[in-house]
Amino acid sequence: MTSAWELLLPAASAPARARGRALQEALRDAVRSGRLAAGTRLPSSRDLAADLGVSRGLVTEAYEQLTAEGYLRSGRGAGTWVGDAVRTARPRARDLAPRSCGDLADFVPGTPDLSLFPRSAWAAAQRRVLADLPHESLGYPDPRGLPRLRTALAELLARRRGVVADPERIVVLSGVAQATALLASVLHARGTRTAGVEDPGSPQHCALYASAGVGTVPLPLDDEGLALGPLHASGVRVVVTTPAHQFPTGIGYSARRRAELLAWARSVDGLVLEDDYDGDFRYDRAPVGALQGLDPERVAYTGSVSKSLAPGLRLGWLLVPDWLADDVVERKRTTDLGHPALDQALFARFVERGDYDRQLRVCQRAYRERRDALVAALAEHFPGARVSGIAAGLHAIATLPERYGPEEHFLARVTEGGVAVRSLTAYGHGGAVGDPAAGTSAAGDQMAGAPAAGGSTAAAPAAAAPAAGGPTASKEVRLVLGYAHLTPGRIRTGLARMAQAV
Repeated sequence: MTSAWELLLPAASAPARARGRALQEALRDAVRSGRLAAGTRLPSSRDLAADLGVSRGLVTEAYEQLTAEGYLRSGRGAGTWVGDAVRTARPRARDLAPRSCGDLADFVPGTPDLSLFPRSAWAAAQRRVLADLPHESLGYPDPRGLPRLRTALAELLARRRGVVADPERIVVLSGVAQATALLASVLHARGTRTAGVEDPGSPQHCALYASAGVGTVPLPLDDEGLALGPLHASGVRVVVTTPAHQFPTGIGYSARRRAELLAWARSVDGLVLEDDYDGDFRYDRAPVGALQGLDPERVAYTGSVSKSLAPGLRLGWLLVPDWLADDVVERKRTTDLGHPALDQALFARFVERGDYDRQLRVCQRAYRERRDALVAALAEHFPGARVSGIAAGLHAIATLPERYGPEEHFLARVTEGGVAVRSLTAYGHGGAVGDPAAGTSAAGDQMAGAPAAGGSTAAAPAAAAPAAGGPTASKEVRLVLGYAHLTPGRIRTGLARMAQAV
């Protein structure tokens, strides 16, 4: 009723002799344009006439005329409604979420198997939380997050990832992307203008720092992790790392390199941002503990449920050093006034009852089976291929023999064959040095579905960075193969199709 009244106000102010015609035309336009959608009930002639300040007869005449024309329909005692005879182009909301392009096989990394989401357990937890949550908990939350969730996360992270977790220094947020952007904004306010990023590495890090006005310096890797010489020579005091299972090479930082990285941070009064969002997925032995546990004042630790549950939940955490905590919390408060309280309470219960640990075990079994299927299918369809980065994470590096190269020709043929795949060289950050505007790579379109990181490696030298970030020195083809979202059958079919295409 309110919308009809507002649409017709200009007609009601028309000169008296033209008022009836203006009212009819205004109603027609509203129906044609879709502003009055089919099935909308209009006010009674008496109510609309009173609202518009016109005679009831004027409204009745307009209703009768448009009913005769088919724009409206009415029945005795049933009111007046917008008819469905007029076919208007209703405005549509576009969906900009990343989607598969319809390829017959898709090995692009970064997506878990969303069919593994524990719908029944999640729904049960949601019902219980809704029943038990105090009314006051639905107000504006602590910007750090609900104390209940921060306590549960502190216990979880200490137990599973070996972090030094103080609930007072945990900030609950929407995921690793928000954690990185939030930290970049705080560091920029403190004078930071450049940050180091692994090269090759996840494209989201460059873009997120650029959004805060911080340039990125690409730092090469060797077979133990970030190369120390270029790191010292870069002059940066902040560096972003994925030490458990480097994305994309699959390198697991050695114990020596971890110690050297922390020694660098102390020597420059710097900070390491540890991105650890799939550090739980290690298949052949227990996960390596987080870097943060070795020096909580030099490492900011971030993770999320994007790979263990679903990225659509937009739920993660940031554990910050004490000297940064107040600034980060204040920036979080002014940014969004806190993460949704109901989501936090639900996940807290999910963790407390052991449902999250069970979910991790389900995912680990499924992803180990898929990794094994990938390795076996590569051996069958691409004899001589070397595979690395398979001890952990949700992707692997496959280095194919020279007979399949050069790489650009291989990728072109595979694409024509309906297979989506990324090469290792696509994740290089060349040209990003010190320039916020250059903080994206050739893989920047994966920003919304950020590629995974975490775990260890079986053959790191094959994926070391000197050959990964720039032009290839040989005809070898190096592929980053995501497998978590594919069943073993689809993995085998996809690799068979890839082999057929080349």
